[in-house]
Amino acid sequence: WDFIADATVRGGTLRMLTILDEHTRECHVLRVDRALRSQDVLEWLRKAIEQQGAPQYIRSDNGSEFIARMVQRWLKEQQIKTIYIEPGSPWQNGFVESFHGRFRDECLNREQLWTLTEARVVVEDFRQDYNQQRPHSRLGYASPAEYAARICPSPVPVGLRPPSTGDGQTEKKTTTSNQCLD
Repeated sequence: WDFIADATVRGGTLRMLTILDEHTRECHVLRVDRALRSQDVLEWLRKAIEQQGAPQYIRSDNGSEFIARMVQRWLKEQQIKTIYIEPGSPWQNGFVESFHGRFRDECLNREQLWTLTEARVVVEDFRQDYNQQRPHSRLGYASPAEYAARICPSPVPVGLRPPSTGDGQTEKKTTTSNQCLD
């Protein structure tokens, strides 16, 4: 997980939280807001875990939102270990950094975002297209959703989202007790 920042045409700040599965390459959360605090980060992480299942590890930089006591306490209660990259070493979080590069080139640099609402719609459209349509060479040229469905077929096990079941940003409880992540 990580953040990427941008601005509306009028100069209003946009901050986006990205939660990406390093194995399937699925972008589980790409939340746009004016500001995102630790409690917001924790809320979106909870929603992602309810939909996708809990990872064994979560990788991030040492940003204040990720190292906040309430976030650390919650991760410990969920038995999720943290991997922090060294300061000034974005290559240690390569999957998210690569995703952010594509996201900036293919979405943020191509769109004129006038409002927060417009930004949310455009960004969610990009996330859906990225997950459902975009082939990845490391996944045998399958989309992240196709790859996830192939490695963990239905019924949907904990750890994977069912293919194209909505916007991915709303709360759903469609998991079972089987786990299919490494």
